[in-house]
Amino acid sequence: MRLFRRGVLALPLAPAIAHSASAQTVWFPVSGADNSFFVEMPGTPVYKVIDTTTPAGTPFIYHSYSLEYRRLSFVAQTALYPAEVDVAKPRVNLQMALDDRAQRIQGNKWTLVDWKQVQGAPAVESIGPIAGGSALRQLVALKGRRFVSLGYLAPADAMRAPEAERFFRSLRLLS
Repeated sequence: MRLFRRGVLALPLAPAIAHSASAQTVWFPVSGADNSFFVEMPGTPVYKVIDTTTPAGTPFIYHSYSLEYRRLSFVAQTALYPAEVDVAKPRVNLQMALDDRAQRIQGNKWTLVDWKQVQGAPAVESIGPIAGGSALRQLVALKGRRFVSLGYLAPADAMRAPEAERFFRSLRLLS
């Protein structure tokens, strides 16, 4: 967000700079762990493995790809749920992801929740406000035991910015 503060000082030049910068942006293909998904990001993300456990204590990992780009943040994550996780009712799992992440938004409540299918997999897209005038937009899908999540953090007025739309539209579930 430091770039956003600097951008306010150069506001009269912003439209010209933004146009030429967006024309020069190179989007990078990102293939998730185990070739589980594909998405495009406007730069090379940082890859991390995040250790976690199920409610019953079984360890598993999230593969996380994150990128800070200008005043925007992009995150793609995937995990293969262990056998003990019941995925027979995917909407229950997706609701748990919504509830967990709602704790990070203002008022603990999403302003938009849209249940959908992504390439035949149950999914939910949501948007919610974050303190300081930002918002979080996420798309979570569950294909069998494969959990895939896209997150986008930006100023609230940029939830439908061209970069956001390209990021979300580029998602392909592969396994």
